[in-house]
Amino acid sequence: MSDACRIVVMARAPVPGETKRRLIPAIGGERAAALHRAMIRCAVETALAAGTGPVELWCTPDTGHAYFRGLRDRTGVALHAQVGADLGQRMHDAIAARPGATLVIGTDCPFLQPDDLVRAASALRSAIADVVIVPALDGGYVLVAVGRPRPELFTRVDWGTERVLAQTRECARTARLRVLELEARRDIDRPEDLDALAGILDW
Repeated sequence: MSDACRIVVMARAPVPGETKRRLIPAIGGERAAALHRAMIRCAVETALAAGTGPVELWCTPDTGHAYFRGLRDRTGVALHAQVGADLGQRMHDAIAARPGATLVIGTDCPFLQPDDLVRAASALRSAIADVVIVPALDGGYVLVAVGRPRPELFTRVDWGTERVLAQTRECARTARLRVLELEARRDIDRPEDLDALAGILDW
């Protein structure tokens, strides 16, 4: 395995009313979109700071949003369009697009640190694990890293529910994959999560 670990950031276009919908009743569509822009930027900056390999921004519904293009111009990250009927298919498609180890993060967790990504990449490089996960406190996960495509991790999972982590663990167990879980992190999905951003993220 090459020492490089490509980092894929999965992001939805920050369109008011169409992103961070569970926050809209509390802060409105414009503020929710502003928060989402800040979290996309944070995820890209974290990925770049980790320095484990090339950073790619995988966009939905496409790469055309001005914010995505601005990030590309400022940071040099490559833009790709997400493809697939659900999140699992879209993550697998991004992983399978290039050979070698891949680390996938979303944009909902501004609490991820570059060291989390470095540790995940190191665990793959040293063959400690086949899969590395950073769990989310709400029952999902905020990072998944694999040494090669593992489509079995992304099927039979109820995406967007509190069952995601448990179901992913079961997928890995059935496939006899060695899983390393790092420290769980909080993501920002609901109004009650917003207080945790104080001093962490300007938006």
